[in-house]
Amino acid sequence: MELNKLLSTIDTELDQSINRLMELLRIPSISTNPQYSPDCLKAAEWLVKELNTIGFSASVRKTQGHPMVVAHSSSEKPQLLFYGHYDVQPVDPVEAWNHHPFEPTILPNDSKGVIQARGSSDDKGQLMTFIEACRYWKKQTGQLPQGISILIEGEEESASPSLIPFLKSNKDELKAELALICDTGLFASKVPAIITQLRGLVAMEFEITAPNKDLHSGLYGGLAVNPLNILGKIIANLHDQNGTITIPDFYEGVSELTPERKVEWDNLQFDSSDFLGEVGLLHPAGEKTKSPLEQLWSRPTLDVNGIKGGYSGDGFKTVIPSKASAKISCRLVGNQDPEKIIKNIKEFVISHLPKDCQIQFIDHGAAKACEMPLTHPMFATVKKSLSEEFSTNCVFAGCGASIPIAGFFQDILGMNSLLTGFSKENDNIHSPNEKYDIDSFHKGIRSWARVLYYVHQSN
Repeated sequence: MELNKLLSTIDTELDQSINRLMELLRIPSISTNPQYSPDCLKAAEWLVKELNTIGFSASVRKTQGHPMVVAHSSSEKPQLLFYGHYDVQPVDPVEAWNHHPFEPTILPNDSKGVIQARGSSDDKGQLMTFIEACRYWKKQTGQLPQGISILIEGEEESASPSLIPFLKSNKDELKAELALICDTGLFASKVPAIITQLRGLVAMEFEITAPNKDLHSGLYGGLAVNPLNILGKIIANLHDQNGTITIPDFYEGVSELTPERKVEWDNLQFDSSDFLGEVGLLHPAGEKTKSPLEQLWSRPTLDVNGIKGGYSGDGFKTVIPSKASAKISCRLVGNQDPEKIIKNIKEFVISHLPKDCQIQFIDHGAAKACEMPLTHPMFATVKKSLSEEFSTNCVFAGCGASIPIAGFFQDILGMNSLLTGFSKENDNIHSPNEKYDIDSFHKGIRSWARVLYYVHQSN
């Protein structure tokens, strides 16, 4: 088989690939709103139809929530499990969109154009790069690449409540040597990257209550404890002047960056002022002893995501509030224990409460960080393929975000994941006017075709 001929076919029929993606994008598969449950099913059925058309054995699998799509290229034990998700974020505020979010529109840019639609980048455009690569492989060779399974879920954007039970119930069918996850992006929108580190997540909130009702600050001020004042002191004590998090044992399980990885990241010449400048900032605010990329990829964080209490409407109201609350999230790295982090945060907050204050905690979930060993030969294969396609060296990068599916694959299926993708920083993921560059879609298909080719050559 000739690789150049395969790539040439992909180039010639790009418009047809775009048309298929546009069909999928027209389905409003919003998983968080029950109103769109029929559309989630419709998206799953559309994918099954396309996968069966190109030779996969694909089916819709029921769950307690939105259905899964499972497909196999052959009856043999899968070597690779490709994962993606067909569900999308809500579109609010819809008036901020330049076009209807589910009427995909091609807009011009300095290359082939961009496809603007909800889900174009996250994750329909990404998952379709792999499906289209398999389609053209079948067209070129007459058969699908062997040993490949596909899992596409419909609840990724709503915390994946059905995923863990489904993985446990179908462990023997889905377990492979390695999972391929196409839900990440290019470094600085131009350099291909394989994500080897994912931060974990802790999400929680607490509410401090003192007086049994809001009080007049003139009558009670100076004598009655103010929950908002207490909340402010607690928040101020979460970090020291160097940006270090002060929760006891918070850094337990955090490893320093290896010299080899530090050199590779330094060579990326990441400009934090450019990165922050896009959002109106200039100065890194994390641990002062760590580089900007370390702060983003390999160091844990603790952030206050929201505060509530007292009067926040128009005008002014002089009250001492009865209650004050804060929402807190932590991004975890290495071997940090989420449950221990939660316990220590609660103890820290309680230790700063004066008399007459009560507190209530609400947990919103936790996930461990993931670090992928690079021993599987697919890491070298994908790095070679992406480097060739983009004519620049593919890097092993970290990721500040949390992608729980990689941890689920490790814990439940006992396999690691290789994460790569072709989105760009300006794709407006989760925001109005989400888009996916046609060049990203095109190069994504070509990249997976190269991967399939080199895997075939090595077998």
